[in-house]
Amino acid sequence: MAVLAKIRQRSALLIAVIALALFAFIIQDLIGKGGFGKSTKDVGSINGKDIAFEDFRIKVSNVEKSGQGITSTAAANRVWDQEVSIALLSSEFEKLGLRVGEKHLLEVLKSDENIGKNPLFLNAAGMFDIAKFKEYFKSNPAQAQYLKDREKDAELNAKYQIYNTLIKAAIYTTESEGKMKYEMEANKVNFAYVAGLYSTIKDSDVKVTDTEIIDFMKKNEKKFKADESREVEYVLIEDKASKEDENEVKSKINGLLSGRVVYNQATGKNDTLAGFKNATNTIEFVNSNSDVPYDSTYIAKKDLPAVDADRLFNLASGEVYGPYMFGKYYCISKSMGMKSGVNAKASHILISYEGTQVPNKKEKRTKEEAKAKAESILAQVNANPDSFLMLAFSNSDDSSAQQGGDLGYFGPNQMVKPFNDFVFNNGIGKVGLVETPFGFHIIKITDKQDGIRLATVAQKIEASEATSDKIFTQATKFEMDATDKDFGKIAKDMKLTVAAPLTLKAMDETFGPLGNQRTIVRWAFEDDTKVGAVKRFEVANLGHVIAKLKNVDKSGLVTVSLARPYVEPILKNKKKAELIKAKMTGSSLEAIAKATGAKIQQVSDITMENPMLAGAGLEPKVVGNAFALAANKVSAPIEGNTGVYVVKNTTTIKAPAMKNHAPYVAKLKAQAASDVNRVIPALKSSAKIEDNRKQFNY
Repeated sequence: MAVLAKIRQRSALLIAVIALALFAFIIQDLIGKGGFGKSTKDVGSINGKDIAFEDFRIKVSNVEKSGQGITSTAAANRVWDQEVSIALLSSEFEKLGLRVGEKHLLEVLKSDENIGKNPLFLNAAGMFDIAKFKEYFKSNPAQAQYLKDREKDAELNAKYQIYNTLIKAAIYTTESEGKMKYEMEANKVNFAYVAGLYSTIKDSDVKVTDTEIIDFMKKNEKKFKADESREVEYVLIEDKASKEDENEVKSKINGLLSGRVVYNQATGKNDTLAGFKNATNTIEFVNSNSDVPYDSTYIAKKDLPAVDADRLFNLASGEVYGPYMFGKYYCISKSMGMKSGVNAKASHILISYEGTQVPNKKEKRTKEEAKAKAESILAQVNANPDSFLMLAFSNSDDSSAQQGGDLGYFGPNQMVKPFNDFVFNNGIGKVGLVETPFGFHIIKITDKQDGIRLATVAQKIEASEATSDKIFTQATKFEMDATDKDFGKIAKDMKLTVAAPLTLKAMDETFGPLGNQRTIVRWAFEDDTKVGAVKRFEVANLGHVIAKLKNVDKSGLVTVSLARPYVEPILKNKKKAELIKAKMTGSSLEAIAKATGAKIQQVSDITMENPMLAGAGLEPKVVGNAFALAANKVSAPIEGNTGVYVVKNTTTIKAPAMKNHAPYVAKLKAQAASDVNRVIPALKSSAKIEDNRKQFNY
């Protein structure tokens, strides 16, 4: 149904317009509050090195202009992350005394396609020519700044390459580490144990307070480190159509179905206007009465509204259906006729060759080899049509191979022309071979769909001016009452719902389920917004948000509510462990088993590399203790991951000694290869970083 697609397009257009309006509002707010005129000159500092606001602003502006559709705040976040990384790395480069020569710098510049592949700098053989490169900038001094900027970036990249190489070279695995790896995999222990599982004690029997969670976080500060935050609760009052508004639109739509009499001021007489059913010019009628213009596209049944698809698709030519709901529209539709084969479904097997733009070729082959292979597969398919799926799975260079080559349904001209022409010019079941710029395709047409052309009058259901005024009055009253009264009680009295509090950071854009609401976040972090402050915000295309600042957290730790799901089980298990250990009396496993009511379990051939206990899970501390015990010795209670264990070593089986542990050294080296990626996070965690961006209204 063509008009339905238009409704979706219209919604996207509205969202774009709203986004532009919000952007204009943000800019106006920036100017109005003097965001670019703050007395603080620095947007932040890293280890005492200041980042000047003006320089930062220019970089943010350049990112915004990059055409990526990025918001002002997202651009500021991206530039800030870059500045922090560059400052930290530059300090490391300086400490190490890293220098970059001209040759290295040129190699980095050449890797930029705008330079290395630029025709201005290529010789007759199509190779980068250093002399031409230097001569161009010598004779074009106006471009000197461009080169200067690129050289600065290239120098940083070159030093980073050297820095990475140094780190990789410093990551060294010793023979002793290789030996330990071997022994962890090969040494085995057999032992018996008694387990008092944490699951045997109800969670309700052990309580964990907020104070205990805070104390735990303070002891593990690095794990729970967080930026200053604000907790905000809110009420959303949607600006949506009332029942009366819906009925009015429905009445209008119903009125368009049949002819109606209207007074003609020009003639002073009543005129009878044809209704939708009898309109002589249906397209003109739609364009005159619908919020969405007429569209002549044929639509397959699967693309019609699910509830009404059967009725709409089976309309006879000229027959009318409706009114019915589609999204926020009341609609009536008239059939303008059917067309066969508007969509097709096909499967294919792609055999590509060197030179085609296919990223995941299963094997290298020439064009001639690809054609020969495609013709061979076509012969197999023709001889046994049921083999298509497996042949696609094992031979196709397209990602659809995992689905047996199935491409699903598609419309005319969605595929490259030779492919499109074969599918839409042949019937269901036809198999053939075509060539496209991607290679050779063995194609099987598996289905086709008919389509219907519908003329649809759609009128949007939206809040009338009177309804919007009532909603505005309600939102304003709530804001005023909640300013000096209980927020939750006022909401309850007005039959409104207080949403779950949101924890926000200064540079967040997202406001929970409401999406990008940077204005609300910025308000929460303003100096004059105190705990308990209430403010109403008009949110375009949504309604009114009345927000209350519930809490300000400057502790540098995540909130208790965020930490609790992680910390509470740890602290509960700690408390459960004390209760379990108190029961574990006796010097033998038998006595401990009797005291706890648990069974003695036996395990064999357990390694430190895989310390898995059947029915319990990974218990490295328990297995480690078992290895440390002498034969027939009983351990003290051990707090494990899933319970408290007492173990008795039966036997420890040492692996045969090896003269060379090179394979195990290689394993550890491979595991450590990614450690270089942890450098910047490590530098950040130990750096003194001051972030003043919120003062500049980003």
